[in-house]
Amino acid sequence: MGLTAALATAGRSLELATTGIQVAGHNISNANTPGYIREELLIAANLPYPQGSLIFGTGAIAIGIRQQIDTFLESRVHTANAEFHSADTLRTIYKQLEGAIGELGTADVSSGLNRFLGAIHDLIAEPESDALRQTVVAQAEQFAGDVTALRQRVDDLRTGLSGQVQSTVAEANRLIEQISELNKQITRLEAAGLLASDAGTLRTQRYTALNRLSEIVPVKFVENPDGSVNVFAGSDYLILGERAQRLVTSAETDRGIVVHSVTLSETGSDLSRQGGELFGLIEGRDTVLGGFVDSLDALAAGVIREFNRIHSSGEGPKRQESVTGTYRALDSAAALNESGLPFAVEHGGFQIKLVNASTGLAETHAISIDLDGIGTDTSLNDLRAALDGIANLTASITADGRLSLSAAAGFELAFANDTSGVLAAVGINTFFTGTNAGTIAVNPLVRQDHRLFAAGQGGGPADNRNAVLLAQFTENATAALGNVSIDSYYESLITRVAQESASQTAIASGRQGFRDSLLYQRDQYSGVNLDEEALKMLDFQRAYQASARMISLIDELYQTLLNI
Repeated sequence: MGLTAALATAGRSLELATTGIQVAGHNISNANTPGYIREELLIAANLPYPQGSLIFGTGAIAIGIRQQIDTFLESRVHTANAEFHSADTLRTIYKQLEGAIGELGTADVSSGLNRFLGAIHDLIAEPESDALRQTVVAQAEQFAGDVTALRQRVDDLRTGLSGQVQSTVAEANRLIEQISELNKQITRLEAAGLLASDAGTLRTQRYTALNRLSEIVPVKFVENPDGSVNVFAGSDYLILGERAQRLVTSAETDRGIVVHSVTLSETGSDLSRQGGELFGLIEGRDTVLGGFVDSLDALAAGVIREFNRIHSSGEGPKRQESVTGTYRALDSAAALNESGLPFAVEHGGFQIKLVNASTGLAETHAISIDLDGIGTDTSLNDLRAALDGIANLTASITADGRLSLSAAAGFELAFANDTSGVLAAVGINTFFTGTNAGTIAVNPLVRQDHRLFAAGQGGGPADNRNAVLLAQFTENATAALGNVSIDSYYESLITRVAQESASQTAIASGRQGFRDSLLYQRDQYSGVNLDEEALKMLDFQRAYQASARMISLIDELYQTLLNI
């Protein structure tokens, strides 16, 4: 090998060592950069050249800089990301629900119900006490307020989650746009043939964006020969070549609040149930919190109906001269159990009393409710007609479908022995109003005059027979709650939330452990080891020094030849 060839070889070696030092220094400087992927200089033997019968080597050459990444492991990390973030989001939502319920506090629903029942028990002991009646009404209002406050807290959580869905969708769209733009930049840069190298920094940014996108929705990516990637969510593409789909939200009303569902802009596929953080938000909003709202509404409806059924058959110290039902029928000509009343009406009947206010004498009339399915069943119109046929009583139906009763002058109204539940269904002589956890309240008539609280059954001021039944209403099996008592239903509801929360915490913990193990493997393969990079830098420095020494030696030889 001549001096010129040796000088060229040493020069290439010098350049190679310089490049190696730069790559190692770049790795070291980014050792703590989140998502950074270690780069490695690829070195190969340069092409030899023949001289006579001899073939001379020409040293080493850099053929490129490549990121050290296992794409299969990266795909597994993305899958684990989606699974963990969906589970962790649900875990957080369960914790928020437990906090909203506040069962260990003093403002929880069960405490309010117990105080309400306790006030009734106190009244049973002293049925003539005006102050205790006021306490019953006050505790009922507090209990109803506790229920509506809980419903509002859960609704607020659901509204907040719907807002998070929108912000998460916006973030996902930004990531899709970023990946699409990085695809273009990487393709242009790598097509330039710069040592056939990866566009390391751009690829790191793209992997970081893909990693975050995989936390939001489950994605898979496929790298194309030109360096771009196609990204898929299930069977739908998010990025395919130069085409990209956006996530779009659509608003609808669910259980009284505005919620948002998520679809793809071109294929229209529903992304709400595929997994990831987006799935966790929507599942938590609609199934976890929405399911709790359904159960709470059922509980409130059970309380309203069962308490009103008993209360409507009782009497308080004061009777009414006229009353209008608090519930409306959608079709007054249909059978009562098909008329749109909020609570069920059964085959049976009730008694209505017209009490002479001056003498105290009562005329009792039995009203039958025929709902046996044979012949013509009783409608609200039929009930009105039957009541209107009683002397000294006028019955009518308001324009919005409410039953209204009015006694003649000098008479008062009282009710008893309702076996059909029709009085509670139409809202006559009832204690609670509303139909669910968001609308439960104490009847305004009772709030205004607590003497209308029906603690007795017509036996005078000391009569507490109806109060005894009211104090036990939570222990009665209720068909609307699956033939379990209100106490059992609420206990089961709270226990279920606690158990599901604990289960979700365990699931999230397990998925986090699995994802962390994959991340550890990725760090071992793609992460920067400072000791290893320092050794590489020392090796390249020694190679640089050797190449520089060789160039210096060749220069001395040239000088010697020139001086001969």
